[in-house]
Amino acid sequence: MKYMTAEPFRIKMVEPITRSTKAQRQQWLQEAGYNAFRLKSEQVYIDCITDSGTSAMSQAQWSAMMMGDEAYAGCRSFYRLEASVQDIFGMPYVQPTHQGRAADYIMTQIYCRPGAYAIGNMHFDTFRGNAEMMGCLPVDYAIAEGMDTASAPHPFKGNIDLNKMQSLIDEKGAENICVCIITITCNNNGGQPVSMQNIREVSALCKKYNIPVVLDSARLAENAYFIKTREPGYENKSIKEITNEMFSYCETATMSSKKDGLVNIGGLFVTRNKSVYEQANQLAIVHEGFITYGGMSGRDMEALAVGLQEACDFDYLDYRIKQVAYLGEKLKERGVPIIEPTGGHGVYVDGRRFFPQIPQSEFPSQRLVCALYEEAGVRAVEIGACAFGSIDKITGEPVYPAIEAMRIAINRRVYTNNHMDVIANALGDIYENRDQYRGMKIVHQGSIQSLRHFTAGFELL
Repeated sequence: MKYMTAEPFRIKMVEPITRSTKAQRQQWLQEAGYNAFRLKSEQVYIDCITDSGTSAMSQAQWSAMMMGDEAYAGCRSFYRLEASVQDIFGMPYVQPTHQGRAADYIMTQIYCRPGAYAIGNMHFDTFRGNAEMMGCLPVDYAIAEGMDTASAPHPFKGNIDLNKMQSLIDEKGAENICVCIITITCNNNGGQPVSMQNIREVSALCKKYNIPVVLDSARLAENAYFIKTREPGYENKSIKEITNEMFSYCETATMSSKKDGLVNIGGLFVTRNKSVYEQANQLAIVHEGFITYGGMSGRDMEALAVGLQEACDFDYLDYRIKQVAYLGEKLKERGVPIIEPTGGHGVYVDGRRFFPQIPQSEFPSQRLVCALYEEAGVRAVEIGACAFGSIDKITGEPVYPAIEAMRIAINRRVYTNNHMDVIANALGDIYENRDQYRGMKIVHQGSIQSLRHFTAGFELL
């Protein structure tokens, strides 16, 4: 193994990407309302807006797709997917969905109710959107270290603060807390992992008060890798042994399979509660499709059945996590302020420390997204005042999130470290000239506050 430090695969097919001039990119940005979501993919050189649905599939996955059974009911592909999911989750009941936000919708309909609280480390935007429409109240209780972007590294910044949980239970009453959702890894603060000890302790506290626990498990294998490499007592456990223990502490799990499923589409709703499963079946039939395909084609279920297994391979995960760390180290060498330690699926640049002259009301991380695209054709995404800002329901004043960042999400098995060097060099050059930049303002947005970043239009100040 001494010399075997390169990628654990060889490239079999390539997709050309287009180079462009700075003048072209400036024009495209203006036409897109300075929102990277509205750029066309052919206008992007290196695409890091998300790690969702962007993985390169393996030869085994492509081969499996040829076995896809497209029968409406009871297709063979579902049963192969079911067996793969049961192997990794250790739970019996599997409902496919077309993607993760559909599983979020089903979960919200079953577990949430108007006026009740949903505890989480840091809820992501698709759950927040569903909760907002229902009138449920999501609260974020990540530990203090997880909310401090400039703090010394902590191995599990995704952990939930048990004291804050207990305080909410004491203040509002356990009957007014409908669910606790543990997101693994925690997306909003840098793809930070949650320790097994924390999952176990959160589960025990919830069990005491009869609060159901749900794991949002889009990046389940990456979280298991961090437990294996950082948490004492797990160094000799396999990734699947760790995932099985993680899910032993919850009643239900949702998954956007477009992350650690290594596929381009698909989602999962998995539970050990038969009554919950039967409710999910009915919701799936109405909104997704019959229970044995749930909005997925047979060929996509075949690819997911294989991809879940491949994502739990330690050699793959070791390469994956270390490529993200490589980019983080290159950025630190150029002085670029990032959230440390780097997480599982991307590097998060601290927008406030990068542009200290731009207040949150003028969207410093969104300005950084535009600067990176303008200079290098690299598309990233804002995780800050636009994506997670809110309005105080009493005062009507804007409320800004504790973390203001630009996420550089790294696609799985897609880019080489040469691409990482392009990103690091571009951001390093922007950082050297950071005093030249000013902020932005929103000129239009959608009606759902927690989802406005997908479609909002901006202007430069």
